[in-house]
Amino acid sequence: MAIALFLLLAGCKNQPAQTESANGTVKTPVTISSVDILPISENILLNATSSYLRKSEVKATAGGYVQNLNIAIGQFVKAGAILFAIKTKEAEALSLLNEKDPTLGIGSVIKVKAPVSGIISSVTVQPDSYVNDGEAVAILADMKSFIFILHVPFEQKEYTKTGTSCQIILPDGRRIKGMVSSLLSEVDIISQTQSYIVTPLTNPSLPENLVVSVELEKSNSPKARVVEKSCVLSDETMENFWVMRLINDSTAIKVPVTKGITTGDRIEILTPLLNPGDRLINTGSYGLPDTAHVTIIK
Repeated sequence: MAIALFLLLAGCKNQPAQTESANGTVKTPVTISSVDILPISENILLNATSSYLRKSEVKATAGGYVQNLNIAIGQFVKAGAILFAIKTKEAEALSLLNEKDPTLGIGSVIKVKAPVSGIISSVTVQPDSYVNDGEAVAILADMKSFIFILHVPFEQKEYTKTGTSCQIILPDGRRIKGMVSSLLSEVDIISQTQSYIVTPLTNPSLPENLVVSVELEKSNSPKARVVEKSCVLSDETMENFWVMRLINDSTAIKVPVTKGITTGDRIEILTPLLNPGDRLINTGSYGLPDTAHVTIIK
């Protein structure tokens, strides 16, 4: 008997405490909220990877020994900056003669400059190593060609048309505005995703192969009738939805609704056309009949 009483009390613990009016009517305490007219949008998140479309090979302009190699992988260099120098065999051999008479200029080095501003992505030689004429010494990624490769499931390609604006979300939480600029022609055979090029609208200094999230707008409604998510109730199959609307200070009625966009703690109500002055039960509506007597908690 004691166990049965304990279970009964536990089952009633989460139910709203009902009060009885002077005329014997049972009222349920509830809180209420209003209808807002706000812009609302539904977004999708997809993965993207940073990359550089253009990379330049910085080559030796003559056969010789690499001098003054002051570059490292990941270093940013400006266009025209001296990356290294080449001292030819002849200059190396005649360097002693040049020390006696500097006006000869035989031992001078050939300076190699950066063709564009960018990031050093590879260095293939060591200082004082010998290189042939035309041999690649470093690879320079063009900063102006920095993009993100967006991987889009084929069934969602309608949201990634060329010219679509988006938000690029970095792993540290920062957001960068971007735009879908072009479509690549191949679909990945395993994941069945199609690749798009997303161009950042600012010029971030970021490494290559950084995985980020790209937020795209799926749908939007500029003047939606929006209610708090806790106002909307549903049946067990999540097929029928309704709200409890107050018709006066003590009576609420069930109003079937059609949902629109859902985001965060807000839901758009498509039908019926609710008014900003309508009062909806926010908490305490669970289990109420189609017409219920309530008391408002402030």
